Amino acid sequence: MKAFEKTSAPVFYIVALGCPKNLVDAELLSGSLMRSGYALSLDPEAADVYIVNTCAFLPAARSEAVQEIAAALEWKSRAPGRRVVVGGCLTEYDKDSGEYRKRFPEVDLWSPVNDVERIGALLGGAAPSAGAPCYLNSDASPRLQLTLPHLAYLKIADGCDNHCTYCAIPTLRGALRTRLQGSVVREAKMLVDSGVRELVLVAQDITAFGHDRPGDGESLCSLLRELEKLPGDFKIRLLYTHPAHYTDELIAFLASSRRVLPYLDIPLQHISDRILKAMNRHVTRGEIEALLTKLRAAIPGLTLRTTFIVGFPGESEEEFEELCGFVRKMKFERMGVFPYAAEKSTPAAKMRGQIPGEVAEKRAGVLMNRQIARMKRRNRSLVGQAMRVIVDRVDRSGVAVARGAMDAPDIDNVVLIPDARKMRAGDFRDVRIVGTGGCDLVAEPIKGKRCGYGKR
Repeated sequence: MKAFEKTSAPVFYIVALGCPKNLVDAELLSGSLMRSGYALSLDPEAADVYIVNTCAFLPAARSEAVQEIAAALEWKSRAPGRRVVVGGCLTEYDKDSGEYRKRFPEVDLWSPVNDVERIGALLGGAAPSAGAPCYLNSDASPRLQLTLPHLAYLKIADGCDNHCTYCAIPTLRGALRTRLQGSVVREAKMLVDSGVRELVLVAQDITAFGHDRPGDGESLCSLLRELEKLPGDFKIRLLYTHPAHYTDELIAFLASSRRVLPYLDIPLQHISDRILKAMNRHVTRGEIEALLTKLRAAIPGLTLRTTFIVGFPGESEEEFEELCGFVRKMKFERMGVFPYAAEKSTPAAKMRGQIPGEVAEKRAGVLMNRQIARMKRRNRSLVGQAMRVIVDRVDRSGVAVARGAMDAPDIDNVVLIPDARKMRAGDFRDVRIVGTGGCDLVAEPIKGKRCGYGKR
């Protein structure tokens, strides 16, 4: 795709950092700017405004933001009249201390989360909003899809009321606020009508959908029922669910759905009851094991993705080994591990027994290396099996990069299909696994068999 030609209209370039939720915000920023008369360029040298939409959830995310802001300011220094905008979570993170504003005084605008749809006005001289984050998009919000045409993220809520003791999300994104069900369904229909074949539902906790509006009866289950009715050849993927918020009604729906992929992202964070309580996770080991057992029994072929935090304050060697044993027992198909990092303003940062960073890093490496070995063994067991994949792209050498139902975009692994010049991005294709490449799979097309993308 070529960048837009330089026009008389002001031109912006945007960098989206962090998770898919942040990417949706970048799409909303882009749509709002275009509604205000700006044009988008994929080449920063053709732009007048350089926007960095940041993540600040972890130290690594803030380091990445610093690098991107520095690159933007270097771009600014090369021509007069250029402006740099920093938006997203780092703007909220920095509100009290002003650490990053002082570090980068050359930034022209720090745009708050609340001003996603006011970005054009801010660039025109309007004052940024004050107060806690409370913005929530709707189907009427201008949005420029920046993902592959056949893939879109559908943000159904923002903020969080879970108040995990290690997490700064309530400070960065505010209290839970969920969209009206009708608004989500209308946006989903627009996306499907435009050619989207995989809708990925995202929020800090999608299973909390409707919890801020208990009187109207809307829930994730009722939302999925309405999305299920939409016409079109598309699938739904669910990201970021909370183990304490699953209901029997939701599990029964997931077991019978023809659209929702058998893939669930359930960040568990730990398994020790003592640590779960200290984390304020609202769930016990027994409840977690009961939930996972119920899900496995109800949804054949289910892929479970989870994440864990190691090195949480006070985590003993015995509690770490308990976690390792649990992971070995549950055989998660997909998993991430993070060393605990103290976040200012969170209760966990003030807890006794802070674990040295090098210990947390070592524990994360041990657990993740075991998971990688487990994934490679599982991949070898898939050789010879047939599956349906969705093609994300075909490179110049003719190799298609695709995904099965078990892999979320830009998070998990891929299926590589050599000699796939006749394939197109967005195609559903039936393939047979013929080999592995690390944690990825290698496949060849097969004819005359319909496997089903995510078929149970």
